[in-house]
Amino acid sequence: MSTAAAPARTLRTGTVLADLLPSSRARDIALVAGGAALTGLAAQLSVPVPGSPVPVSGQTFAALLVGTALGARRGFLALALYAVAGMAGVPWFAQGSSGYAMPSFGYVLGMLLAATVVGALARRGADRSVLRTAGTMVLGSAVIYAVGVPYLALATGMTLGQAVAAGLTPFLIGDALKAALAMGALPAAWKLAGRKG
Repeated sequence: MSTAAAPARTLRTGTVLADLLPSSRARDIALVAGGAALTGLAAQLSVPVPGSPVPVSGQTFAALLVGTALGARRGFLALALYAVAGMAGVPWFAQGSSGYAMPSFGYVLGMLLAATVVGALARRGADRSVLRTAGTMVLGSAVIYAVGVPYLALATGMTLGQAVAAGLTPFLIGDALKAALAMGALPAAWKLAGRKG
C-alpha cells in the first residue's frame, strides 16, 4: 500500500470542500455571507441578450459553485441571503438590479433551489470527478431553467415557447462553457486537498 493514496482516503464522501476548513459557527457564517457576496459580484459580469429580458451573467455559475462547495444547507442559506438582500434593495442582481418585480427573478429563485440540489449531490461525491461534476452542473442548470423559464413566461405574458427561445436557448453555449470550467476546477480542488490532507 502506497503512502500517497492515504491522504485521499481521508477525504471521504459526505464532505464538501467547505468542510475542509476548521469547523466553527463563525466559519459557517462567513461562508454563507461570502457565497452570497460571490454570487452578487459574479452577477455584475453580465451582457444583455438581444430580444431577451434576461442577460448572460456569471451569477448562475457562482450559485452552482457556491452550492457545490458549501453543501446543501449552507448553499441554500447563501443563495437565500443573496435573494433576500437583493429583494430588499441591494443592487447585486444581474446588471446592478434589485427587487423582485423583474422578469428574470425566477432565475434567482431557481438558483436558490439549484444550489441546494448540487450541494446535496456534492455531499455524495458528485464533484470529485470530471464526468460527475459535468452531470451535477447540467442538473443544476436544468433546475434553474425549470423555475426561471416559466416565471419569465408568466411575468412577461410570453408563451412557453417564446420564453424558452428568450430565456433558455441563448444561454446553452455559455452554460456548456461554465460546466467545462467547473469540470476542471472542482475535481482539481479535491486532488489538491488530498495532497495536503
